[in-house]
Amino acid sequence: MSKKVTSIVEELVTPILADMDLELVDIEYVKEGKNWFLRVFIDSDEGVDIEQCGTVSEKLSEKLDEVDPIPHNYFLEVSSPGAERPLKKPADFTRAIGKHVYIKTYEPIEGEKEFEGELTGFDGKIVSVTVKDKTRKKTIDIPYEKVASARLAVIFF
Repeated sequence: MSKKVTSIVEELVTPILADMDLELVDIEYVKEGKNWFLRVFIDSDEGVDIEQCGTVSEKLSEKLDEVDPIPHNYFLEVSSPGAERPLKKPADFTRAIGKHVYIKTYEPIEGEKEFEGELTGFDGKIVSVTVKDKTRKKTIDIPYEKVASARLAVIFF
């Protein structure tokens, strides 16, 4: 059900975002406690503000009322992905080259399943991350299909 809902929502929100020169980052349809939440994460090169989120929410809400893909009550939330933006599509990885990332893999690579460091390359098949290994840096090449999840990471000094 949630996969079907997110697909329908993606179809509905994409033209709205295109008109506003915004990008769809992610859609979540999840149950938390007794409540269902439909979360739509949007962004642009300049970032997004609360007014843009509100406009997208209003326009999407109208479309959802017309199509009515969700049979029960839910909360619609439209927001920015924030500083720890998820990397979902190949274009996200390409755009993140040179940035600090956190990546989890489906299976161990060089004995590890979690990597944090600078994304130094992505060719569509291999994600290259330079990590600190004690006092030196080393680059780990991770096959793209082995990436379970990835996001930008905030560095605290």
